[in-house]
Amino acid sequence: MARQYDMDRRAYLTTIGAAGATALLAGCTQEGSSGSDAETLVPGTAPGFAPFEFKEGGELTGFDIDLLAAVAEEAGYELAEWSELDFETLIPSLTEGDIDIIAAGMTITDERSQQIAFSDPYFESNQSVLVREGGSFQPESEDDLSGNRVGAQSGTTGEGEVERMIEEGTLSGENFRQFENYPLAVDALESGDVDAVVADVPVAENFAASRDVEIAFTIQTNENFGFGMRQDDDRIEDINEGLSAVQESGTYDELVSEYFG
Repeated sequence: MARQYDMDRRAYLTTIGAAGATALLAGCTQEGSSGSDAETLVPGTAPGFAPFEFKEGGELTGFDIDLLAAVAEEAGYELAEWSELDFETLIPSLTEGDIDIIAAGMTITDERSQQIAFSDPYFESNQSVLVREGGSFQPESEDDLSGNRVGAQSGTTGEGEVERMIEEGTLSGENFRQFENYPLAVDALESGDVDAVVADVPVAENFAASRDVEIAFTIQTNENFGFGMRQDDDRIEDINEGLSAVQESGTYDELVSEYFG
């Protein structure tokens, strides 16, 4: 059975409170703490996206966190302290050299690929529509969302799906609510400030297991997640080899079982 992770607003604010110090430490790390000659990568993520990345007992954890650690080890790299950022700032932080690699449940898209390079895909996902559990609003399709307030996290493909529905005329732009992170979006859903939230299926399932929300229906988007690196960083070839090794060794399947059941 998969672990359940309750990332409420208080936990998220605790996460952000520690982010600044973590980022500063990350930027200063050049060699592994063990004193080895292994080259160090500075990883970046955006907590609040359980079960991929979140805080548990004050510690950063999640599928992406453990997977990248295993991949880096196979590839012969050490990881510096994680830099914890808002999702929208991950790509700018990467291109500006503040971090070396993104592990944040980031979907490989044409738009993002114009700015950064992606590793081989390591996870597939679709989008889900969350509503209040047992509520009167129980949409069965995108058309049923018309006239209702819909939210998503800024910078995500969930936001992209809402924007698509606005462009197609299914939703009104004035009913779209953007949130800094998904825990805040689910807070708004539970309190009635929005009627639905669009989020990646595994993230939506996690909220449905730990909060007073449920999945109404799924939008087939066939997305692939990848690690992000700078376009001129040849180390991505090593990361791909490390990912392949982790998948072949069975470690990948063990992590999937632990975090997704």
